[in-house]
Amino acid sequence: MTIKSLTILGSTGSIGVNTLEVIRQFPDRFQVMALAAGRNIGLLCEQIAAFRPRLVAVLDQDCAAHLNRLIRDSQYRPEIVFGTDGYQQCATLPGVEMVVAAMVGAAGLIPTLAAIQAGKHIALANKETLVIAGAVVMPLAQQAGVRILPVDSEHSAIFQALQGNQRKHLRRILLTASGGPFFRKTLKELVAVTPEAALRHPNWSMGRKITIDSATLMNKGLEVIEAHWLFDVPVEQIVIHIHPESIVHSMVEYVDGSVIAQLGIPDMKAPIAYALSYPERLAIANPALDLLRLGKLSFYPPDTAKFPCLRLAYEACRVGSTLPAVLNAANEVAVDAFLQGRIGFMDIARIIEEAMSRHTVASEVTLQAILQADSWARSLARQFAEGHRAAV
Repeated sequence: MTIKSLTILGSTGSIGVNTLEVIRQFPDRFQVMALAAGRNIGLLCEQIAAFRPRLVAVLDQDCAAHLNRLIRDSQYRPEIVFGTDGYQQCATLPGVEMVVAAMVGAAGLIPTLAAIQAGKHIALANKETLVIAGAVVMPLAQQAGVRILPVDSEHSAIFQALQGNQRKHLRRILLTASGGPFFRKTLKELVAVTPEAALRHPNWSMGRKITIDSATLMNKGLEVIEAHWLFDVPVEQIVIHIHPESIVHSMVEYVDGSVIAQLGIPDMKAPIAYALSYPERLAIANPALDLLRLGKLSFYPPDTAKFPCLRLAYEACRVGSTLPAVLNAANEVAVDAFLQGRIGFMDIARIIEEAMSRHTVASEVTLQAILQADSWARSLARQFAEGHRAAV
């Protein structure tokens, strides 16, 4: 049995930590050759000691200096790099077979593109890579002979439900969503939502940004766009089902009316393990799903009046070009402003919609056009966020 060599981009985030937990269970199957993190240097030091990567990247020069000080007297000291160039070095390190792309937000795009160009297979947890640049990423992966395997539980479920079936027989993708912590709140109640309340997800333990996205349902909107690119399915054939139990991770409906679903406990280690080991399955140490104890599975339609981010994501996907990049960039800025208490919960969607309404989509979708749209939208969204704060 050969050992698969890995780079983990975003090793100190929620997906990165869970990925390393899977790897820890199977030391005879995987070797970590590079780790890339941001500012969580303390946790990164622990990961370096446990997995002994050859190369480590951090956010900037200050973080690199801090890390060097902490490991100065350690028995094992990897090469340390930093910034965008450092992340790309990790993504393209010779000898690495697969890159786990788990950085948060648009920052993951450039390292993931570099990995694809270097011929590395991708375990994709950074949905923004496809949201903003699917038109660039997917053709490039096909040309390079690179597999992009989904790590998101929903897209992993779809990927599994498609196995052994002909794509021409697919009728719809039924994408499930937990509904977040505010599914049953009224529109009036949502106006007063605090960051602390929005960060209390009922089922999943995730990073701060993705947890807020789950509360606004923007996370599900981004997943619609990701599914469109991953599975080459028109957006009209992707339908969201609110499923509060988070047991059915998604479903695929076929032309004969058959619906194939993938079920499991709400834990990210299963889809991570499947992406790492595909087409095999690993006997990971997860609790079994007890449907008898659960008793019921429920499904509801989404309410786009209460959660307008869903509507905006569908619109961005239908229009395409650079509009999804604007959607994503404005959302990242707005979520950050909300977490800092500078805007209200419902202002997130308002800022995104204002940015989208002012954007002129590019006539040709290139990486340069996407990056320009991203930068433009961030600047505009910051202005809108300041304006909303002044109005409060």
